[in-house]
Amino acid sequence: PRDGGIRYRGLTQEQILPVDYEIEYICRGNRVIVGPKVRKCLPNGTWTDITQHSRCLLLCPRVWTSLENGRVALKPPGPPVEGTVLHYSCHAGFMLEGRNITHCTKLGKWDSPKPVCLCKCGMESQSFPKLYIGALFPMSGGWPGGQACLPSAQMALDLVNNRTDILPDYELELIYYDSMCDPGESTKLLYDLLYTEPIKTVLMPGCSSVSTLVAEAARMWNLIVLSYGSSSPALSNRNRFPTFFRTHPSATLHNPTRVRLFQKWKWTKIATIQQTTEVFTSTLDDLEQRVKEAGIEISVRQSFLTDPAVAVKNLKRQDARIIVGLFYETEARKVFCEVFKEKLYGKKYVWFLIGWYADNWFKIKDPSINCTIENMTEAVEGHVTTEIVMLNPETVRGASNLTSQEFLGALMNRLGGKNPEETGGFQEAPLAYDAVWALALALNKTVAPLKAKGRRLEDFNYNNHDITAEIYRALNTSSFEGVSGHVVFDAQGSRMAMTLIEQLQGKSSITISTIFQTFLFRYLSQKLFAAVSVFAGLGILLGIVCLTFNIYNSNVRYIQNSQPYLNNMTAVGCMMALAAVFPLGIDGHHIHRSQFPVVCQFRLWLLGLGFSLAYGSMFTKIWWVHNLFTKKEEKKEKRKHLEPWKLYATVGVLLAIDVLSLMIWQIVDPLHITVEKFTREAPKGDLDVLIQPLLEHCTSEKMNTWLGVVYGYKGLLLLLGIFLAYETKSVSTEKINDHRAVGMAIYNVAVLCMITAPVTMILTSQQDASFAFAALAIVFSVYITLVVLFVPKMRRLITRGEWQSEQQDTLKTGSSTNNNDEEKSRQLERENRELQKIIQEKEQRVSELRNQLVERQALRNRRRPSSGTNQNHSNPSPPSSQPDPKSLLPPPGYPNPASDNHSSLPPSFSNSSNLYQADSKISRNHCHNSQIPLLYK
Repeated sequence: PRDGGIRYRGLTQEQILPVDYEIEYICRGNRVIVGPKVRKCLPNGTWTDITQHSRCLLLCPRVWTSLENGRVALKPPGPPVEGTVLHYSCHAGFMLEGRNITHCTKLGKWDSPKPVCLCKCGMESQSFPKLYIGALFPMSGGWPGGQACLPSAQMALDLVNNRTDILPDYELELIYYDSMCDPGESTKLLYDLLYTEPIKTVLMPGCSSVSTLVAEAARMWNLIVLSYGSSSPALSNRNRFPTFFRTHPSATLHNPTRVRLFQKWKWTKIATIQQTTEVFTSTLDDLEQRVKEAGIEISVRQSFLTDPAVAVKNLKRQDARIIVGLFYETEARKVFCEVFKEKLYGKKYVWFLIGWYADNWFKIKDPSINCTIENMTEAVEGHVTTEIVMLNPETVRGASNLTSQEFLGALMNRLGGKNPEETGGFQEAPLAYDAVWALALALNKTVAPLKAKGRRLEDFNYNNHDITAEIYRALNTSSFEGVSGHVVFDAQGSRMAMTLIEQLQGKSSITISTIFQTFLFRYLSQKLFAAVSVFAGLGILLGIVCLTFNIYNSNVRYIQNSQPYLNNMTAVGCMMALAAVFPLGIDGHHIHRSQFPVVCQFRLWLLGLGFSLAYGSMFTKIWWVHNLFTKKEEKKEKRKHLEPWKLYATVGVLLAIDVLSLMIWQIVDPLHITVEKFTREAPKGDLDVLIQPLLEHCTSEKMNTWLGVVYGYKGLLLLLGIFLAYETKSVSTEKINDHRAVGMAIYNVAVLCMITAPVTMILTSQQDASFAFAALAIVFSVYITLVVLFVPKMRRLITRGEWQSEQQDTLKTGSSTNNNDEEKSRQLERENRELQKIIQEKEQRVSELRNQLVERQALRNRRRPSSGTNQNHSNPSPPSSQPDPKSLLPPPGYPNPASDNHSSLPPSFSNSSNLYQADSKISRNHCHNSQIPLLYK
């Protein structure tokens, strides 16, 4: 051996050693020999114990092998060398502090400090509360599984109570009765458990018929039920048994395996015989459906209650060859005693039985049959069994820090040397052990959440739903390594496991195959996700371009008339909606299960707020266009003043409604992960694997109610948007010059949303189709919206160059145009100045004409005769007070004064010369008669 040598007695190594010659192994240093120390040469040229290795290993300190006030179990027995495992436990009244197990390493050291047993007497004053588990163990009856399951559960409780990291402030105690696997007897015992003190926190039944009774009644007392030995398929009904969990999988788990075997051996006709109990009836119903789908016929179907004689005779009479038997162990002995009598065995027949019977079930003496052990052995020869693998085949340490083999060794010590083959429930003992650990870990997980709510586990009573809900949530999310394998519960509270196929050949069962029942989560196609993500990313890039264009050209009059701030909101909302595509496609393939609810929240908020911003801003435009331009004529002028803050307030109201509804949803009924379970599948060409497809969903307790509220509100908003867009399709306004494009975008968004919402609800179980439909609807809606709203603006500004002329005009005037009213005000001012010049020129011309008239009148007066002069002296009057109309005629070549009469000017221009000062004078050529009416107009 390594680190050792061989001591030869009187001979050297090179010499040929004679028969019966002995050699001795020796080790160097403080190592000791493990294995045969002496070997003898045999006549056939080999050595004794040749299959056993001899190794030189370091010793670990022996002080670890004893424990004050406690016990130490050494595995394997012998010196404490590499690979030795020590199990610690304390005497009554003492509590273990530290790890309950330690291993000797190859360096000769223990891998953990030595624990100590502390007296509980000092802790009695703390009065740790007890949590009571009410259990029903079938110690006798059709399946006496309690004979091994009860010691296994007690062993798990001892380890849990000695751990300081699991329920350190509590102690678990088991209160149990013998149910005898009888529902009638169990009814009385259940009554005793519920109506006698102390209050039980959890119930643990075994045997399917008893578990059915207990699980159906437990909901009335708000009790969680955790079973270790129930295989009835009916128990998977969550509506009937809402608080039921089990570490034993459903019996229907084996049916796909049986069908695959029938197909492999090309059998097209089978027969069945069953005991009339719910577990076997429902299992057979499931098998009948599966074989029918596989094209296999059940030619004979027999059942019995207690005596199988008639049923077996009918199988013989109808020439049944491939027979599936479903019954308990005690009835199995009766059936095969009749099988022996009817000669329904041998190479012409194949029997398929349940594999959870005791190994030598047919050799156990049973006074209810009159067949010998030899008869029974002959009858059962060659039968095939299918059973779950109840003991982890791998050497791993789970929550209890024990491997499966270490657990078996500890269980054998507790059984006190009983024969495992004759101990009922020995195969199911690991399931009972892991059931206690699942319960302890779940209760430990609830301590912190309950403390945050001001509650404690010891506050539990049969009217308290809150504590039950926390325990249910903790069990539903359980996941740990146990001695029976990985423990995790599906949506129905059942557990999945591997299936072992064996056939009895001679004196022992030979393993034919192991069918691995594996979980397979259905994930989104990565090619589909990548393709849609590329489109979404390009859409976000397009949104950034549109947003940048809109902000950069916000001072252009054409852009201003389209309400650029609302367009900015539309672009931002579109980008948020596209960003929601990424979390929409993220699943368990990308992130851990615990992070999935966070992704669900991102999906909801991004899509909800993105829709509110994008669609809300477009809806606001259409709403105000309809409000301003489809009213009565007499109210138009009053309502044509559009104030921007009203538009923003409308979008803010729509956004606030969404934020408030989402916050209420997440506070009252937060999203969490649920798993949808599909029919098990068998891959083509592979008989050793059965796949259980699972699909993760984001959901809440009242998901349909919340979706109904959201879809109802959004749907009404979409319908109203379509109506308003139709009503305003013929309106023409410069205040919101792109409302027709907005209406077109609303049409497309509304149609896509109204089609996508119901379709995605129908396709929830098809992850690829659901994602493709929803994501592409978002992408197309955003692309259409951005193209319809922004591309025409870009095209107009590029082709007409309007941004250049507007910017130059802005530089000349020295001020920037903020809105349409300011531009019109400037234009009116320019026109007013031009008209002032014209008025001043006209007034000057009128003044000149008046002076000319006065001069002409004076000239005429000097030329009058004397009579006229005398008359004038008698009636003096001012020369210009009442002139002769003829004398007022203008000289030749001048325009008619009446056309320039000041009274003919519009009222708005009267006395304008007093209000404005002329900037400059224009020549008389500019006052031509034909131009004046046009200027006044």
